[in-house]
Amino acid sequence: MSVTITALEAENVKRIKAVALTPAPTGLTLVGGNNNQGKTSVLDALAWALGGDRFRPNAAQRDGAVAPAHLKVTLSNGVIVERKGKNSTLTVTDPTGRRSGQQLLNAFIEPLALDLPRFMEASDKEKADILLRIIGIGTELHVRDMEIKALYDKRTFTGQLAQQKKHFAEELISYPNAPEEPVSASDLIRQQQEILARNGENQRLRTQCAELESQEQQCVAELKRTRERIAELEQQYQELDAKHTKLFNQRKNAEKTVAQLQDESTAELEASIRGIEETNRKVRANLEKSRAEDEAARYASDYDKLTEAITQKRADRMALLNGADLPLPELSVEDGALTYKGKHWRDMSGSDQLRVAAAIVRRLNPDCGFVLLDKLEQMDMTTLQEFSAWLEAEHLQAIATRVSTGSECQIIIEDGMVKDAEPPVTEKPQPRSWTKGAF
Repeated sequence: MSVTITALEAENVKRIKAVALTPAPTGLTLVGGNNNQGKTSVLDALAWALGGDRFRPNAAQRDGAVAPAHLKVTLSNGVIVERKGKNSTLTVTDPTGRRSGQQLLNAFIEPLALDLPRFMEASDKEKADILLRIIGIGTELHVRDMEIKALYDKRTFTGQLAQQKKHFAEELISYPNAPEEPVSASDLIRQQQEILARNGENQRLRTQCAELESQEQQCVAELKRTRERIAELEQQYQELDAKHTKLFNQRKNAEKTVAQLQDESTAELEASIRGIEETNRKVRANLEKSRAEDEAARYASDYDKLTEAITQKRADRMALLNGADLPLPELSVEDGALTYKGKHWRDMSGSDQLRVAAAIVRRLNPDCGFVLLDKLEQMDMTTLQEFSAWLEAEHLQAIATRVSTGSECQIIIEDGMVKDAEPPVTEKPQPRSWTKGAF
């Protein structure tokens, strides 16, 4: 059984002086009143009581209040949630009387139910991701989330570097009286360069003298090696001359034999070879064409198979969505965006947006049987009745505010209190007195 809110008592919270509320168990409970009277403070009080410190209002204590803020929320599962004292200490009491804390509430309270505008103001992709996640087909979105986080971390790191560089630049010393352009030192530099040039020439001459001395020593050594080489070459000359005489005599004898040889014609063979080469060229061209045609056919077949696979994947995707347990009929995801009755979020009516948001948030945590809605002015009376009937059919409780003092509102907030309620007695300590609106 989903948990709903059975009672709220709030005192000195934001604009609230003292308000008691007993919402309907299912359907729509409207908190009405004019602007700046404390209607939204009722929802903020509920969110703070049930959602923890992250929902604590920036100025939780009512301006001018002597007593500290006090909250008490009773839930349908018997849990009582209370914040009181100077530090608004949280106390959660289960039906057995055992004390607990926020962890117990987190088990059955959906944070988006306390802050429905957060879902409604999310991007189309974020809404779609939430829907895919709750119907169990959004696992692959984790990779994208990690990529986004990586980019976010990179951007944060870049911003920190930019701030560090800026801070470093601000700490550097500057000299306001210094000229805008650097002063020229060309004359001094020219004199310095002339001295360096003369010194360089002196060094070059010293180096050249050392090199000539080294070259002279090398030349002496080379002369010695050359004399030794001449002696070796003389010996080689004598040997080669004898070899040449022998080869000369052998060649003369060979010429007498060669004069008697006759060569055969290869023209016919060359013609046959050319014919074979031409034939092979044509064969290779045919093979190349055949291979190209086979490849083209294979790629065409692969293309068709991929087309079939894409079609099947699309069909599987539609079947997955159609077979999923969606929070609302006709709710879907198209091209990464949430749709309802074929319309994207921006094209839905305000009442349909609320219906979709409430249904999805309910599915996020089925144990949470309520949502808080602020500023329901966009709904006319007929739409309000239809929305309330849908909430009852879904066994869902909605507590909402509306700028109105009409009969559609269960209570009217006026100057931080339920209209016509008696203010709480504060002159002397006694049990709190609360006046609840008529339903």
